[in-house]
Amino acid sequence: MIVSLVAIALLLFLSAFFSGSETALTVASRPLMHQLASKGNKHAKTVNKLQERKGMLIGTILIGNNLVNILASALATSLLIGYFGEAGIAYATIIMTALVVMFAEILPKTYALQNADRTALKLAPIIRPIVFFLSPITFATQGLARNTLWMFGIRLDSDEDPTSKAEELRGAIELHQSEEDDNKTIQNERAMLRSVLDLSEIDVSEIMVHRKTITMINVDEPPEEIVNQVLASQHTRMPLWRNQPDNVIGVIHAKEILRAICNNKGNFNININSLASNAWFIPETTRLLDQLQAFRDRHEHFALVVDEYGSLQGVVTLEDILEEIVGDIADEHDISLPGLRPQSDGSFIVDGSFTIRDLNRHLEWNLPDEEASTIAGIILHESRRIPDVGQAFMFFGLRFEIIRRQRNQITTIRITPPN
Repeated sequence: MIVSLVAIALLLFLSAFFSGSETALTVASRPLMHQLASKGNKHAKTVNKLQERKGMLIGTILIGNNLVNILASALATSLLIGYFGEAGIAYATIIMTALVVMFAEILPKTYALQNADRTALKLAPIIRPIVFFLSPITFATQGLARNTLWMFGIRLDSDEDPTSKAEELRGAIELHQSEEDDNKTIQNERAMLRSVLDLSEIDVSEIMVHRKTITMINVDEPPEEIVNQVLASQHTRMPLWRNQPDNVIGVIHAKEILRAICNNKGNFNININSLASNAWFIPETTRLLDQLQAFRDRHEHFALVVDEYGSLQGVVTLEDILEEIVGDIADEHDISLPGLRPQSDGSFIVDGSFTIRDLNRHLEWNLPDEEASTIAGIILHESRRIPDVGQAFMFFGLRFEIIRRQRNQITTIRITPPN
């Protein structure tokens, strides 16, 4: 009797071991394990190897767990039948169910769930040789399971959705949002991480500076006039054009002009055309992530955006892309939130060229930017007309009132959020 009780206790302990191992090794943080492994932690490396073959791991644990549970129940049944006869079957079922559920399932899994990383590091070196030892049985059972599922018309798809990893990261970013809403630093970090994930989905046309607001210089003007235009601009790089604005022949840097004037002993009579660098044209459908990498590869900060017909649409800079990640980077020459002016009644006066993405970011709104990139564009898309001054529309819970229009272009809008 004592030998049987000791054997049952040992089997329950093994059952608890398998149950805790299953929970710990499946719940353990993969990023943390990879970080520890990169620092030389051998146990973390073992955890990573086990998680890479999760099917084998789960199969082995299930085989071991069921084996010890069934053996423990068989011993208990045999022992109690010897004392109580046929009634021992019922007693064994009740007792073993209570013992297995409490001590071999709930307790070890609860502990492993609360201490998953620490438990996984401790148990991984023990589980790994068991996985190796039981691998033939596990392979056989997995093959049998696949064939059985195939007979019922169920196929296991091993191909992962390519967007699942990005969505998993987005979910991880938002995981503890409710607990950390009051922490401004964490809010900013979360916003930057979201923006990094969005780079591969945003075209340069959505963040570019439109051609109407670009400072462009006619290369045929007198050098002194060109120098005055450069000094009056808040930008250091400007496109040069000849004959017509679409005919961009290069890009001039303010530093090159100053260097040429200095070399010419202060004389403004310099050859502007010779100072220009080649213009770099990119299609408006270029993704921000691709353009960021292109900027790094070419060691350039400035590109001209053209449409499918080759017409100039605007410019995009390295700073524009970085601002998509970290928010506005203002210097002493920048205007704070140009084009967005809060009013005392809670409304906002917005320039028509103000981008929807910037408005969403500054005011934490959620206006769609799939069909239009500017506020004027979203009004035209939703109203399906060119509105007159004074007309007002209700879109997405906001009131849009046309304040000013220049020909067919909406230049100023008042946006009133709900009270």
